[in-house]
Amino acid sequence: MTHPALAPDSVAVVTGGASGIGLACAERFAAMGMAVALADTRADLLAAAADRLRAAGARDVMTAATDVADRAAVEALEADVAGRFGGTDILMANAGIQPGSAMFGADEAWHRVIDVNFWGIANAARVFAPRMIARGRPGAIVATGSKQGITTPPGDPAYNVSKAAVKAFTEALAHELRNTPGAQITAHLLIPGFVFTDLTRRDRAEKPAGAWTPEQTADFFLESLNRGDFYILCPDNDVSRALDERRIAWAAGDIVENRPALSRWHPDWAAAFADYLKGG
Repeated sequence: MTHPALAPDSVAVVTGGASGIGLACAERFAAMGMAVALADTRADLLAAAADRLRAAGARDVMTAATDVADRAAVEALEADVAGRFGGTDILMANAGIQPGSAMFGADEAWHRVIDVNFWGIANAARVFAPRMIARGRPGAIVATGSKQGITTPPGDPAYNVSKAAVKAFTEALAHELRNTPGAQITAHLLIPGFVFTDLTRRDRAEKPAGAWTPEQTADFFLESLNRGDFYILCPDNDVSRALDERRIAWAAGDIVENRPALSRWHPDWAAAFADYLKGG
């Protein structure tokens, strides 16, 4: 089974595409012979990224310095892509930041994280989808979420809120698309594991043993897209899918079992969670 949009005559747009997971996925699209448009705020990285896509076999490459938190900028990007390539078949809404946050920290940090991580994805999907539907061609919209938006661990609340919103938005988008007459567009939520990128690098020069590379993540993403998965839940070298599943199920169980919020990290529930992971 192959997703019908993964074809040489397709056009792929990748936001946050100048490095990391976005660039790795863009290279996979380029290797299929697609035309690819890269959007990123880091204009200094775009030229080198475009060279990599040409070397990978892209039919054509376009770059745009774009802040996806600005709807007008996203509208300009969509119009430029349509003008150059005729439209978009694959939209990968991937741009994201994680500067850190505190519950009672500065409002500016919260607004910027939510503006980029949530509104950047919502802007891209809401702006690009109408023309993608009208093209009458098979297509896909992929939003990059996070496990932190599902299990919401303590420590970075603004990031968790933004990624939880991405999950809810993309689920609603999938429902909307499958109930829109004539739409041949699927929606997918990419949920990476620990991936060594600029976002996670911090002061490390070498990839930690537990992390996947962006290229491993891109390969897993394409395999999952071809299977038709909506939830593309990626493992890494430390965390298996089975462990992810049990952590996610425990998080949902907080509501069902009426446990304290974030009981996985509550001292009164630590032993119960440890037993649960062992199957006890």
